[in-house]
Amino acid sequence: MLLTHQGRSPVVHPSAYIAPTATLCGDVRVGPDCRVLFGAVLTAEGGPVELGAGCIVMENAVLRGTRRDPLTLGSRVLVGPTSCLTGCRVEDEVFLATGSRVFNGARIGTRSEVRINGVVHLRTVLPPDTTVPIGWVAVGDPARVLPPEDHEGIWEVQRDLDFPGHVFGLDRPAEGESLMPGISARFGRALGRHAGDREV
Repeated sequence: MLLTHQGRSPVVHPSAYIAPTATLCGDVRVGPDCRVLFGAVLTAEGGPVELGAGCIVMENAVLRGTRRDPLTLGSRVLVGPTSCLTGCRVEDEVFLATGSRVFNGARIGTRSEVRINGVVHLRTVLPPDTTVPIGWVAVGDPARVLPPEDHEGIWEVQRDLDFPGHVFGLDRPAEGESLMPGISARFGRALGRHAGDREV
């Protein structure tokens, strides 16, 4: 399904294949010979989503561009089933295995691999030819690649990346307070803009 969002409609190269149950919404550009499979969602939430030539987006993956961080895939990138990418830049010939998570402002260098359930955190930069092992977490610039059980090591780097500020424009709450009222209000307003979407 192709949807117009905020006056912008998806543009799909004639040689690309979009499965009938995939959804492309807004300023989404799909390059030549791409394949976007069943249940995948590519949505431009204020910022574009762009796929270079020969990319494959597998079943139920979600790719989201944001106002601050557009989402771009270089050429010949594979995004595995159930992966979720938000506002990141992925260079050529990258393999993102099933369940990969890549967050806002991240950059993944050419020929890198993020293996099953790997995470590339907010504003993290992976140089070319980097591997994130199964279930591990890459965090920071330069990236540190850490096992998931090393919460202290991850948090040591992640804290200064300011997830609440960068993604939601909110200050980290004081002890005993929650981000959720602010997130709910801001996200609710932004996502409410989809009420005007129309099928192309």
